Amino acid sequence: MLGVLVLAYVAVAVYLFVWPHDQKPAHADAVVVLAGTDERLPVGQRLVREGYAPLLVVSLSKPPARVQLEACAHGALCFRAHPFSTRGEARAIGRLATSRHWRTVDVVTSKFHDFRARLLIGRCYHGGLRMIGAPQSAKHLPIDVLKESAKLAYQLVVARGC
Repeated sequence: MLGVLVLAYVAVAVYLFVWPHDQKPAHADAVVVLAGTDERLPVGQRLVREGYAPLLVVSLSKPPARVQLEACAHGALCFRAHPFSTRGEARAIGRLATSRHWRTVDVVTSKFHDFRARLLIGRCYHGGLRMIGAPQSAKHLPIDVLKESAKLAYQLVVARGC
């Protein structure tokens, strides 16, 4: 019985956190990069350069990385999520979208994070939303999957609001 449960968990985890759920970018009011890491930030910058959106928005990690600060200095709109979490970023996206009248955003995050981030952002932002997956290292994928599983369970059972 335990073997069946482990196999079921692995199958669901692969579907949610390994199988791609990202979308193709299209015209948006902004490209938002979640906790703009070295893998995510270049994807967001490329999308803005290619004309998908006029504005790059960067959620600063804690502490901010040098590449994030450089993007802020070169015209990106940067913010710090409170709390520093995907839920805090979702709330910030909702507030920014309301105050700036955004109708559509493309959000860049790591592919393993796409499913949960879409869920949380959708709770706080009700406009058009496309999730764009950034490349990720397979080296950290097993621990990322375990952490995402726990976080998703928490947000489905305990922290259900925006």
